[in-house]
Amino acid sequence: MQAKRIIPCLDVDDGRVVKGVKFKGIQDAGDPVEMARRYNGEGADELTFLDIGASYKSRATLLDVVRQVAAEVFIPLCVGGGIRTVEDMREAMNAGADKVSVCTAALQRPRLLSEMARAYGSQCVVLSIDAARSGPACWHAYSHGGRTDTGLDAVQWARRAVELGAGEILLNSIDADGTGAGYDLELTRRILEAVPVPVIASGGAGNLDQIAGVLLPPGAGEDWGNADAALVASMLHYGKTTLGEIKKHAQSRGVCVRW
Repeated sequence: MQAKRIIPCLDVDDGRVVKGVKFKGIQDAGDPVEMARRYNGEGADELTFLDIGASYKSRATLLDVVRQVAAEVFIPLCVGGGIRTVEDMREAMNAGADKVSVCTAALQRPRLLSEMARAYGSQCVVLSIDAARSGPACWHAYSHGGRTDTGLDAVQWARRAVELGAGEILLNSIDADGTGAGYDLELTRRILEAVPVPVIASGGAGNLDQIAGVLLPPGAGEDWGNADAALVASMLHYGKTTLGEIKKHAQSRGVCVRW
């Protein structure tokens, strides 16, 4: 059985970790290097850094953070936000990233995914999908940090992106983000059914049962998501739980985790 991953997400703006609700109301949450060091020590399977400023200036600041973190921790690092070209990807990889995530740039120019996969391999290309419900069993992919509705069906976009070269999907539910109301399990299952690559569920974690649930396989209860990994931010940043507690609880619910 494939072990499920627990991944702390650090949204970085101007060199600080920040957090909001539904992509709004951004507040300071701490120092990224200090937090990365702590999460590495607690047993994080990976770390994700997202530059929410996404300007060239803020990305340069983020890459400095990545260099500092890469020198101290020994788990995979994913870097996203403001990655628009293969050269941007190269800078992130040279700074210490093991893979990069793209959202807006891939929506604007889907062939970028193929170019990135050719340069570094699909395993290094993560498609970040910011999705919000647009109707019954329908979600649209959003660009520009969740501000622009592209009108593109999120499930169809995931399928096309994998065909182009994306090796993993980072699925962000805008509706659930920062609410603590739980992951969008229906959306997670739809994306998983559509693509043959790992899917990371993101947005909405408010308690240990919700994190375990999004990782549980079919038949393990009513609330299951079967995601390959769960992204966690607020619960960790504000000291509501630890990675050890998350893994212990998930394991008690029947999730295979890494220790």
